[in-house]
Amino acid sequence: MIKLENHLGTIEISQDYFAKLVGHAASECFGVAGMVFSTPTQGIRSIVSRREIADKGVRVRGGGKSLYIDLHIAVTYGVNIAAIVKSIVNKVQYTVEEATGFEVSRVNVYVDDMKAQ
Repeated sequence: MIKLENHLGTIEISQDYFAKLVGHAASECFGVAGMVFSTPTQGIRSIVSRREIADKGVRVRGGGKSLYIDLHIAVTYGVNIAAIVKSIVNKVQYTVEEATGFEVSRVNVYVDDMKAQ
């Protein structure tokens, strides 16, 4: 659960919601071939459940009044990685802030893999 307090009270949003929201926004960007497991736990959960997990490659942390997001992605071979990362950061930040109203302080994008078309 991500908890943030404001003058009206406490807001709680589940980790799964953020993972789906962020993962979907990042996957829609040009040049993203897919998400990559960010922790061994995610890989083991995927093998045990035999299906895709919602938080694949996504980690969201709440700190103070803002969010910190880590993304682990695979990119398509031959595209400009800097442009892809910039696009992902802008889209994820905009999507999360519009959907939840929470401020996103930082989006860290880790390119872990490169895939051929």
